[in-house]
Amino acid sequence: MIPLTNRDLLNLRHEFPILDQVVNDEPLIYFDNAATSQTPQSVIDAMVAFYHQDHANVHRGVHTLSERATQAYENGREEIARFVGAESSACISFSSGTTDSINKIARGLIEPRLKHSDIILTTRLEHHSNLVPWQEVCKRTGAQLKFMDLNQDFQVDLKSLATKYDHQPIKAIVIQHFSNVLGVEQPIQSLSQWAHQQGALLIVDGAQASPHTRLHLNDWQVDAYAFSSHKMYGPMGLGITYLAKEHHDTCLPVNFGGEMIHLVEDQYANYKQAPWKFEAGTQAIAQVIGLTQAIRWIESIGFDNIQSQEQLLGRRLYHGLKELDDIILYTPESAMSHGIISFNIQGVHPHDAATGFDQLGIAVRAGHHCAQPLMRLLETPATLRASLMVYNTVEEVDRFIQATKEIKEFFTYGT
Repeated sequence: MIPLTNRDLLNLRHEFPILDQVVNDEPLIYFDNAATSQTPQSVIDAMVAFYHQDHANVHRGVHTLSERATQAYENGREEIARFVGAESSACISFSSGTTDSINKIARGLIEPRLKHSDIILTTRLEHHSNLVPWQEVCKRTGAQLKFMDLNQDFQVDLKSLATKYDHQPIKAIVIQHFSNVLGVEQPIQSLSQWAHQQGALLIVDGAQASPHTRLHLNDWQVDAYAFSSHKMYGPMGLGITYLAKEHHDTCLPVNFGGEMIHLVEDQYANYKQAPWKFEAGTQAIAQVIGLTQAIRWIESIGFDNIQSQEQLLGRRLYHGLKELDDIILYTPESAMSHGIISFNIQGVHPHDAATGFDQLGIAVRAGHHCAQPLMRLLETPATLRASLMVYNTVEEVDRFIQATKEIKEFFTYGT
């Protein structure tokens, strides 16, 4: 595939109206993409068109607007299934976000399988959304939550895994695909193979991976995978749950009400088949339409081009920060290409530094990033995090490096 040219990048940025603004008298540089990405005009237009022309509830109506809305909604499910490499569209159900999806998987798929002293394996890199639900499941069932060893690059140590946990009552591995703090990619296929040898299920938080890499969930034999629309150029308020077909009958719904039912008696109800049994009530129809358009936009750029641009930017940012004095880099060099760089300026609190960046028109994230166990592992209460997407530029990266130097000098002047 031909790499993106400067003209391609300029045209691409023009599709994001929010990027063309001034913040604190400076051109906006948006480096908070791991929290939420920005949305191209084509996605906004698709959602507006739904509200202008087809705004009706799905499935329950026989009138034209409802039928058009239903067709668009189910077409979206089909496109999302293809995008993630699912066996069929029945493997895709919708939620309010990754957090909601993981909670539904924890309660509906894993908790019914657990008994006292069973083991769930995870890591200390997890976002709280992929840790706290499992803590709660363990409290209710008496299962144990244990942390897998990591190597020096913060990936799961597969040799240690086999040595420590072979032939133990492992019921699930729950893990993020890409770290939201360090950008580290976990060996999903290897973990899937080992988990299934143990009779365990593999549950993956894919919130940070879905906009950056091709997914082949059926081929990888992932049991469940969760991600969010708003981190992949789509609208907020929509999560996607992938559930492998073999679990459709055994996974229980955890929300109940309209649409997911088949027959309701006075004292009893039964439910539709997957995926509809997991979608109680009115769903985020416009958001599904918006995400469908976001997927088309991603595919129009191409993952090869997206990864090439993000690798260029990530490496330039990592090495530029590394050349500065008094910068503590937490992202390992092996993960810099994923465009998530966590760092601190020695002697400067991350929140103070983030305020300084904002005064220069630069949006970054500061804090524990909903990953307090990882912060303890890194021996810091908080970090700065710069996170990149395909619409970011080399010029922005260079300005960010210069701004980091200016902020360091401002806060350390005279000390």
